[in-house]
Formats: sequence, C-alpha cells, structure tokens
Amino acid sequence: MITIDALGQVCPIPVIRAKKALEELGPEGGVVTVLVDNDISRQNLQKMAEGMGLQSEYRTKEPGVIEVTIVAGAGCAVDAGKAGEAEEAGEKEDIQSGLVVAISRNTMGEGSEELGKILLKGFIYSLRELNPAPEKILFFNSGAFLTSSDSNSLEDLKALAENGTTILTCGTCVNYYGLGDKLAVGEIINMYGIVTAMAEAKRLINI
Repeated sequence: MITIDALGQVCPIPVIRAKKALEELGPEGGVVTVLVDNDISRQNLQKMAEGMGLQSEYRTKEPGVIEVTIVAGAGCAVDAGKAGEAEEAGEKEDIQSGLVVAISRNTMGEGSEELGKILLKGFIYSLRELNPAPEKILFFNSGAFLTSSDSNSLEDLKALAENGTTILTCGTCVNYYGLGDKLAVGEIINMYGIVTAMAEAKRLINI
C-alpha cells in the first residue's frame, strides 16, 4: 500500500501524485491512500479513479482530514475500463465536434463590464445552436461564476449539458470564490484536467 500525505496541497497536485503512485504499482496492482484536507480534492481523486476504471472510497478521519482509498488490480478491470472509454469515444466520433471552449472570465472582451456580461451570455446561448454541440466547456478564474446558481447563463448551460456537452469548472477557483455550495451545473475539474482537455482538443476557443 502506498500512502500519500497531500494535506495542504492544492489541486492538481494530489491527483498527479496519486496517478504516479498508481503507475508505480505495476500490473499486480495494490492500494493507494491519499490524505487531503478539502472535498474538492476528494472529488477530483475519485473522478480520476473512475476515469481509470478503478474503485475508490473515502472517509473523514478527523475534521480537515479526508482519506481517499483507490484500489488497483486484476479485479478492477483497469484495461477494460480504458478499452470501454476508447470504444465509447469511437462510437461518438461521428457526432462529437471535438470542440473545447475555455472561458476564463465572467465578461467578454474589453470595455464596459455590463456589456461584457451581455455579450458572454449571448455567446453561451449561441453555443447551443452549434451542431454538433461543443464537446467540453471549461470554466476557470471568474468564469467559475457562470456555473453557479446565480448565473444568468445557467439555463443555457443546462441545455448544453443535456445535449451532451461536458461542463467542467476549476475546483481551485470554486474554492477561492466561495462557490462550493453554489455549483449548479456540470462537475469540478482540476488544472491538470483543464490542461489535458485543452491539449487534446481538436479545436479550441479560448475566451
């Protein structure tokens, strides 16, 4: 078993350390335990495990200490999980645009802030009209406000999500702006995930 003390470390550091530890286990598998101090890091670790086809669980050891356990081994069907993802990706290839939209602010362009918010709302609404829809929309920095319950683009983003677009918001940004209880659409992602999504995009729009 490998134990990682990631207390006080912001994402994506706990995720990257856990991923490297899992790779070190080799084909025989094993258990990786990660200690983190916030729920966003816990979510990111479990999403990573799920994406790799691995089982995970967590428990709160004491206030401010969350223990995430990830199990890897022959019984976890790691390769099968990856194969399943590849197969699913192949099935969707014809209908997915490969477009990733990265939104790093809650206004669009320079100048009037009020106008910038109006323009960005129109931009997000226009994304609904694309066929096929964007594969992913990434929100970070003040863009995180757009996926909160107070967002005036919430209806459009929910419609995009229902149409197959993956909505992802930076967990560090959610924590920084105190939006943890207000996330109203999509999922949390860490900076490693954001970089990966942008690097793998067939087409990228960066706002």
